[in-house]
Amino acid sequence: MARGLGIGLLLVFGLLGLGLLLSAGALALRPAQGPSAARWAPDSAMVRVAPGPYYAAGWGWRLLWGTHHRAMWTMPVTVRVLRLGPAGPGQLRPLQAGGSNQSRSLRLRTDDGREFVLRSVDKDARAALPAGWLRHLLGGLMRDQTTAGHPYGAYPAARLAAAAGILHTNPQLVYVGNDAGLGAFREAYANALYLLEERPDGDQSHAPSLGFSPLVVSSLHLRRALGARPPGAATARAFLRARLLDMWLGDWSRRPDQWRWATFRHPLDSTQTDYRPVPRDRDQAFFQLNDGLYPALISRLRPKYQSFGDDFTAEKVQALRRSARALDLWLLRGLPASDFAAEARYLQQQLTDTIIAQALRAGPPEAQAAMRAQLGPPLRARRAQLPQVAGWFYEQLQTDTEPVAETVWQD
Repeated sequence: MARGLGIGLLLVFGLLGLGLLLSAGALALRPAQGPSAARWAPDSAMVRVAPGPYYAAGWGWRLLWGTHHRAMWTMPVTVRVLRLGPAGPGQLRPLQAGGSNQSRSLRLRTDDGREFVLRSVDKDARAALPAGWLRHLLGGLMRDQTTAGHPYGAYPAARLAAAAGILHTNPQLVYVGNDAGLGAFREAYANALYLLEERPDGDQSHAPSLGFSPLVVSSLHLRRALGARPPGAATARAFLRARLLDMWLGDWSRRPDQWRWATFRHPLDSTQTDYRPVPRDRDQAFFQLNDGLYPALISRLRPKYQSFGDDFTAEKVQALRRSARALDLWLLRGLPASDFAAEARYLQQQLTDTIIAQALRAGPPEAQAAMRAQLGPPLRARRAQLPQVAGWFYEQLQTDTEPVAETVWQD
């Protein structure tokens, strides 16, 4: 019997391996993906374009590699064209290219000194693989799984943060054509969809959504400013609210570098500084991975890749804690259970059905109906579970004894 079981497992893994190789080979042989074709309005102020038409897939591929948010990626939407340099509003000028292993970003500055960031809507995780045969073989599969992320998730997330009293940027969906204002960045950044938002750094005394803060700093700066001592109760409570919002949105990617901190003078002691969190880079809000054979296996092997759905479990909360664990332990461990319960109730009161419906109108007009149908019911179901989520979150923080490496602050 044991021998038969072993042969059966060997056959299963063999078939999985063969399917993986065939899938990788099919994508490796596919022609290189160029920019999506854009249909321009007569006045060139708007374009109609899909963020990723090449992510379309038949039923067999979706069975193996997931449906995810492919419908959103392949749907053409109408988008404003952003003009750079002297031709554009505010005379935005490129300063510096950046980005992670997935996104491409471009830092911009206006003539009056305000800074913004363009971040590519489409992602490409191939650079995370070592150069050579492995990237050539598996790179296409990694890029295909970009569809697990929602191309427009950042827009409703910002509106929901505002409703919850959490500081936030104001992302806009824009298209950058073959714009001479890109200058030296023209070849790499032309003809693509981008998220345009304020760069939450430095003096933001002009920005209401950032609390008119005179100074916004990084998590590393906050760590150095406070050392190992815990922050004040106001800072901790504000971060707790933001973390519960993360979990409600299913946003698992919340490492220290995904946060900025707005500084304020303490209202009762001018020598003290209060900090309020500013979540950024909402690329993984409404993440959907586990609806295909191989992605479901990946999500079991790497639990941090949590999929947005109708229900929570203690295990899902544990997984959603992983990337922000260093911040959670440092900032939240000293809060009582009553604070966790109070913040959960507050979010339930503020994030009403009306607020959810309004937030889901933040995407492109063509996508709004699908976003309401797809995201509205899970958001309402997850809202009902927030007190239980907060209880699990509190208990897990009290029992978490693993050390945290100081290197996490330098992401």
